[in-house]
Amino acid sequence: MPIDISFLPALGASFILIFARTGTMVMLLPGLGEQNISARLRLTIAIVLAAVLLPLHSKAYQIDTSALGPVIVMLVEEILIGAVLGLTARLTISALEVAGSVIAQQLGLGFVTAVDPTQGEQGAIVGNFLTMLGVTLFFATDMHYLVIAALNDSYTLFEPGEVPATGDVAALVTKTVSGAFRIGMQLSAPFLVFGLLFNLGLGVLSRLMPQMQVFFVALPLSILLGFLFLVLVLGAMMGTFLDYAGGVLHELAPHA
Repeated sequence: MPIDISFLPALGASFILIFARTGTMVMLLPGLGEQNISARLRLTIAIVLAAVLLPLHSKAYQIDTSALGPVIVMLVEEILIGAVLGLTARLTISALEVAGSVIAQQLGLGFVTAVDPTQGEQGAIVGNFLTMLGVTLFFATDMHYLVIAALNDSYTLFEPGEVPATGDVAALVTKTVSGAFRIGMQLSAPFLVFGLLFNLGLGVLSRLMPQMQVFFVALPLSILLGFLFLVLVLGAMMGTFLDYAGGVLHELAPHA
């Protein structure tokens, strides 16, 4: 009995296209797309996700295996869509970097830097702490499932074979960047007030006691009070950030 395998080339091409979208997204995701994460682990996750999505969306790809040009065009489109999804999640987590940089300046720790494991470059130590905490809570609260749901719903938002609207993509990136900056400033707002009041108090103290070395007294006191204040408001800060991140992911996964 002959076995018909004529469908295999089209099925293989569909898997490669799905893997292009999935792999690009995984490469940019916070927590998974970091340099210290094994490339084999990232590749395994991308392949597993592509295998899960293949039965669901393989029919959405109209592939003519006799023509190479259209397949390459679709491959570029899938990579672009995956980059949009991964970059949106990456920009969302950057709100914590903005907040950490502002908080570090107010505490007098702006000059203290360390290698940010999520970026592979130098960053404010408070920002690194908040970013790592945000990524940890991201997985601890199962919000990474929303990323998978967004990947599945992306086949409704960005149908295969259609070039993503440049204006819509630009609007999404602009909205995400502005939202991340806004949330970052909101998270650091209590420390802006703290820094203002603390510096005003130091100004009054320097007028009352000109002979006192204000800098040597102020810096340790600013760090100590700032860390105590950070402990008090950290829970509320991270709760606000998770609400914001959840809202962004729900926009990408409206059916989740």
